[in-house]
Amino acid sequence: MIFLRAETRKNGLWSQRSNVAQNENSCWVVDLGRIAYGPACEFQRRLVEARKARVLPDVLLFCEHPHVITLGRNGKREHLRASGHVLEQMKVEFLPTDRGGDITYHGPGQIVGYPILDLTEHHRDVRWYASQLEEMMIRTTGDFGIAAKRLEDMRGVWMEAPTGPEKIGALGVHLSRWVTSHGFAYNVSTDLRFFDLIVPCGIADKRVTSLEKAIGHAVGCDQVRPLLAAHFGYLFDRVMMSVSRRQLEEALANHDASVTMIPAEPSRAATGGEGNA
Repeated sequence: MIFLRAETRKNGLWSQRSNVAQNENSCWVVDLGRIAYGPACEFQRRLVEARKARVLPDVLLFCEHPHVITLGRNGKREHLRASGHVLEQMKVEFLPTDRGGDITYHGPGQIVGYPILDLTEHHRDVRWYASQLEEMMIRTTGDFGIAAKRLEDMRGVWMEAPTGPEKIGALGVHLSRWVTSHGFAYNVSTDLRFFDLIVPCGIADKRVTSLEKAIGHAVGCDQVRPLLAAHFGYLFDRVMMSVSRRQLEEALANHDASVTMIPAEPSRAATGGEGNA
């Protein structure tokens, strides 16, 4: 990856910014591997600020989390079925989060995707954005010969089962000045027993499934991530570029250093949208 840098002088201090205008149509794909939920949220926060400053192009983060249950801003605490003692015994963390949605579980075998997109370069419409993420998961499921769909008045991606629709993909997003964070979770080989600890997404009469369960044989996240990335690129009209975590960290370090060196300007009212889905 080549960074073109432009130096500017302000208040007697130098700052450096990556020139993302060299390819406005690109999206960096970065696999973080296994990472705890808290550090992943902090990493997203830094990326959002860098994206607002136009230091980076759009970014799609992939990761898996250790066992964790998260409660969205509008979630209900009573949708956690397990006691603190049970969670401790099962080594499951419980954390509040600023994403939209209710309660959900993340764990090994589940692909979590965190798109950091500037929707001013796409569509300033959170419903459109959520629909695109759903379509990405629907098409990826179809690549394995399995039909998936949306349900009316219910976010996420669903599959028909003998006992009724089961959820394979969930959404929970956050917007700040039209820059997105958080995103989607797609169950590949997830241990579905952990969902018994919660009322998944606050919907008591619907169950959760996985791609592995649907196709009846083992499948790995490494097989699925490239398909998700390809469909993401098509739906958001982006050229997907694989970037290492180290390269992304270097770009962020340049931005963080420039923010530290330049004195803060007087605050202005925020523009754009901030919300959840």
